[in-house]
Amino acid sequence: QVQLVESGGGSVQAGGSLRLSCVVSGYTYAGFCMGWFRQAPGKEREGVAHIITDGTTLYADSVKGRFTISKDNAKNTLYLQMNSLKPEDTALYYCAASRRSRWNCLDVRLYDYWGQGTQVTVSS
Repeated sequence: QVQLVESGGGSVQAGGSLRLSCVVSGYTYAGFCMGWFRQAPGKEREGVAHIITDGTTLYADSVKGRFTISKDNAKNTLYLQMNSLKPEDTALYYCAASRRSRWNCLDVRLYDYWGQGTQVTVSS
């Protein structure tokens, strides 16, 4: 059984930093898409950062230069380092993994496994 468990969310002031972690267990699809998504109240879930099969990282324009996605295979953990946080980054953040796609990692519909989410709140 695949499980993804996020942690690291919290409340910070604008300009602050947070590091989200996602511990993955039971997932044997090495080289498939993994990523972070977020969903703010009343809005659709959107992609934030992704790792594709060759290790290339992809970012939403709104977070480029501020967020960094990384993966520690030895610890089975996916990270999202978030710096220079803005109030508009406030959302529930989810990590996700695919068993169907290695390259098309931006499509939320291609992700099969999801964590429960961790709340990030940024105050001005």
